[in-house]
Amino acid sequence: MLDSYEKESAASRQEGEIVRGIVVGITDQSVLVDIGYKSEGVVAREEFVDRQGNLTVKRGEEVDVLIKSLENQDGYAILSRAAAMQVQSWERLRIAHQTHETIKGRVIERIKGGLNVDLDGVPAFLPGSQIDVRPVRNLEGFLRQEIEVRVIKLNRKRGNVVVSRKAVLEEVSNKKKTETLGNIEEGVVLEGAVKNITDYGAFIDLGGIDGLLHIIDMSWGRIQSPNDIIKVGDNIQVKVLKFDREKERISLGYKQLLPDPWQSVAERFPKGSHVRGKVVSLTDYGAFIEIEPGVEGLVHVTEMTWSKRLKHPSKLLSIGQDVEAVVLEADPHSRRISLGLKQVTADPWETLPVRYHIGSRVTGKVRSLTDFGAFVEIEDGIDGLVHVSDISWTKRIKHPSDVLKKGQQVDAVITNIDVDGRRLSLSIKDLEPNAWDRFFDTHKLGDVIKGRVVRFANFGAFVEIEEGIEGLCHVSELSDSRVEKPEDAVKIGQVLPFKILKLDPSQKKIGLSARAVGKENDPEDVRSYHETGSGMATLGDIANLLGSSSEKKSEGEEEE
Repeated sequence: MLDSYEKESAASRQEGEIVRGIVVGITDQSVLVDIGYKSEGVVAREEFVDRQGNLTVKRGEEVDVLIKSLENQDGYAILSRAAAMQVQSWERLRIAHQTHETIKGRVIERIKGGLNVDLDGVPAFLPGSQIDVRPVRNLEGFLRQEIEVRVIKLNRKRGNVVVSRKAVLEEVSNKKKTETLGNIEEGVVLEGAVKNITDYGAFIDLGGIDGLLHIIDMSWGRIQSPNDIIKVGDNIQVKVLKFDREKERISLGYKQLLPDPWQSVAERFPKGSHVRGKVVSLTDYGAFIEIEPGVEGLVHVTEMTWSKRLKHPSKLLSIGQDVEAVVLEADPHSRRISLGLKQVTADPWETLPVRYHIGSRVTGKVRSLTDFGAFVEIEDGIDGLVHVSDISWTKRIKHPSDVLKKGQQVDAVITNIDVDGRRLSLSIKDLEPNAWDRFFDTHKLGDVIKGRVVRFANFGAFVEIEEGIEGLCHVSELSDSRVEKPEDAVKIGQVLPFKILKLDPSQKKIGLSARAVGKENDPEDVRSYHETGSGMATLGDIANLLGSSSEKKSEGEEEE
């Protein structure tokens, strides 16, 4: 009877077969398993030891094993737990490959081109391109992690298995995407995860589909980078601003979930109110001041200082600087606020008559030169004009640059103040007495003075008596002899004594005579000179003479 049982047992078991047995003993070298055969089978102990060296089986447990040999020299069947698991694993992989089922595996190591994944004892290759829907740079982050994959290639004979994690993620994402698209419409508020950040914004994963949160829609205030507001991985609420279902493009807003600060700027920042803010931007035409998050005002360059000479806002302000300003105008509809810096201090022109009076002597710096005069700054924001005719009593100045230079410190006298027109008239010549007045005060008719012949006219010779003071000696007064042309009697540069025959302070005229010098009584024709004023020349006559002389000189040069 026993022989019959052993024969039946032997007939029901075959080498290479996977059977289920019961652990009946554990030794230092092996684990004994009863598989219903005439003798127990042995499995190497290490096949039941985990990575930490712990035994994973105990007496009485059922295990699947593969029969490698029905009997060894000691009469035991040789069994393998690992071989059984591998066969079973390959069978599961075959079914998973056919049915596109998702299976789990553990990442063992990084290898060339990807990762090595353990699928219940069967090594599989996970290419780098199949790890995620986006390129992955840090493969080490997946080591020892349990992941879900799909078998995309299987060859049992070659022991080749290729898996994809990307396929699993795409399937999950597509399901979420379909659900999300069904719930999206403009105006709804959704929750999403910050997936990626760029210079211009951030992409938010809404569930299988990404939406763009542009940097300008992150905050009502000015921000330098999206990282100032959010970080990758943050879960945030966003509002759908635009949705193109055909192109599957979604524009999102974050600041739209907060009140728009511009809606109440007119009430909170009325015209004339003083505000404080930070300089956030500088341009050629002005500076933008943030007076609260999301609200910026423009200070035009003309509203920065009472002085007109500010060439660029950067000469006065810098980014990040805290300043005080006055609201000039607030327009919430166009989202504009005009600010002024100079209005924080009093307009220097309004108090000018208090600080200065006509006749006051001032000191200033020459700021600019024009054909008609020089502008002199007497204090910040206050420029006065010195007309070219008010530079000197005696010198004939064609252009202010003949005697003045930009940046030169000069003294002047205030001759007129026009607050409404913001004009201040200055005079340099009034610092000294009028040379003509002084001459007329110190000389009388009949005085003999020396003078130098400086120019000729058809009617006589002009004589320089003092610097800037000239008189006219008529051609008839140059000599007792008849003279047709003045150059026949005297020469340019010649110094001669002359008698003053006539003085006209109102017209600044001085009549001279060379032939009357040394004579006690004036000849009859000289008395006639006194009475008629013959030979007298005004400043206008001198100017005409200079003009005609220049024309003649030019004609002479052309003829040469």
